[in-house]
This record gives sequence, structure tokens and C-alpha cells, in this order.
Amino acid sequence: MAIPLKAARLCRLARRTVTSHSASQTTSLPERRCYISTSTGNNLQFKLNELTAHSSLDLFKKETGIIYRMLGLDPSRLPDNPERFRDWSVVFGDEKVSSGRHYFEVTVKKSQEFRVGVADAAMSRDDCVGTNSSSWVFGYAQRKWFAMTNNKIIPVTLVGKPDRIGILLDYEAGVLGLVDVIQPTIIHTIKAQFKDPLCPAFGLWDGEMLTHSGLEEPEGLK
Repeated sequence: MAIPLKAARLCRLARRTVTSHSASQTTSLPERRCYISTSTGNNLQFKLNELTAHSSLDLFKKETGIIYRMLGLDPSRLPDNPERFRDWSVVFGDEKVSSGRHYFEVTVKKSQEFRVGVADAAMSRDDCVGTNSSSWVFGYAQRKWFAMTNNKIIPVTLVGKPDRIGILLDYEAGVLGLVDVIQPTIIHTIKAQFKDPLCPAFGLWDGEMLTHSGLEEPEGLK
């Protein structure tokens, strides 16, 4: 399938119904395994789950940050683990969300390509976040922001390149929002029908990323 942004690291497809707001488009979307504790309240607090981390990603800062290593570890030297992402530089948070409204932030340094959002805990480890119907992300590549799910990319404008961004998840409302942490305001939303437990999800192809969880949602976000 052709997509407007040149994305060499995109994978596959799949099914569920999703509308992305800002440049309203509707796309059709299904689902798909689980682990760790489940969060049902607000103030989601998590660390990065090393068991899921691709071999090119090193965890640091007490497992709240990741650094991309171009060569990374030799996958054949890692323990055989079905939770690990095999082909894509992706890692999940170690908490699952099945209800509630949650907010977290990320700080990005020296990176020109990354993705941040949520994904079904049982998402296939052969896919990349954003390329299937089990993940919803905001990404940055080629100096442009975009919203992505099911291999559909929708440009997100008027963002610039902030070092720190926020992610707001409202499970029952089926909303994932990209938040300007300075204002604070919601820049763009992805709407979906969440049915399965979700994990915070991150992709990184250069530089480093630090996650900030256990935060109060900024006042005034709708």
C-alpha cells in the first residue's frame, strides 16, 4: 500500500474502525497476547519492559529511557523470548491499561525518527507500531509529524520539534491525544475503539528517549 510519507521502516496491515482528527480521515481496522500488571485508574506509572525491547535498544535511567544503538546486540546472543520485538526498534511499557484516562510524557534527544503512543499488549512482535490495527502512535520523521495506525499516515501540522511532548489516553472515549506540554493543549487526536489491554509503546531509530510517567494530567485538556 502506498503512503504519503516515505517510510522505509513500515511493516504490514490488518482491521477495527479509526478516525484521525485534524485532517479527518476514516480507516477501517482487527486485533490480537498479554503480560504484566494492569492499571485501571489514572496516573499511569510504568517502566520500560526490557523483555520486549528490540536488540538495538538499550534501557537506561532505571528502565525509563532508551538509547538507539545502530549495531545493537546480536539477536542470536539474546535469550529466546516471544515478547521481544524481532525486526523493529520498538519497546513497550510494563503496565497494561484497560480503562480510565492516563497521561505521560517523553523527552526526545538527538533523534530525527521516533514514534510514541499505545498498542495492544498482545500485538504481534513481527510488526512495527503504527503499521497494524493494534497500535496507535504519533511519529516524527523527515522533519514532519504524523499520526499513524493500520499503516495509514496523517500529517500533523503546527508542532515544530519540541524536546518534550505529552500523550493523553482516554480508554473509554477511544481517544489518544498528542499534547503540547508548554501550553498545555491537545494538538491532534486519534479516535479508535479500544477493546483490549493497552501498553505504552515507543519506537526509536536514532538518539535517545526518556519517559515520564505517574504524572497528573494537565488542567484544561478536553
